[in-house]
Amino acid sequence: MKVYGVTGWKNNGKTGLMERLVAEFTDRGLTVSTLKHAHHSTDVDQPGTDSHRHRTAGAQEVVLASPNRVAIMQELRGAAEPSLTELLARMRPVDLILIEGYKREAHPKVEVHRKAAGQPLIAPQDPSIRAVATDTPLDLDLPQFDLNDTVEIADFIANDLNLT
Repeated sequence: MKVYGVTGWKNNGKTGLMERLVAEFTDRGLTVSTLKHAHHSTDVDQPGTDSHRHRTAGAQEVVLASPNRVAIMQELRGAAEPSLTELLARMRPVDLILIEGYKREAHPKVEVHRKAAGQPLIAPQDPSIRAVATDTPLDLDLPQFDLNDTVEIADFIANDLNLT
């Protein structure tokens, strides 16, 4: 499986770009999955549901299955957060996995940068960043794309990964 990341500081547009890239690559006929890292505590389950009751009773893993989707919730219960490599190994094979976050990992990435966010660029210190999607021209020796030009960014990623 091929992997590519979208990284950058908070409120720079990572999720919007991810959403557009997933749509663009699936429109091109590729199978795509995503992996999103959250620094904060997150819960996709709701109190009162049967699956939530199973987890709070002590289950290590709860699988919720329906005709439309399957959700697997695993409780770490004090164990270390799985590494990116471990998480990728658990995913079903697809043509492309797009990763949001995981700034410090070594997979290839596009950095999202908005001038108004006022954050410094990560790219100058990170050789895994291959390009920057931005709303302003930057003095940087990397390919730069208009943040809203999803097709051009997708073309760059596809070429970088030799996806057809």
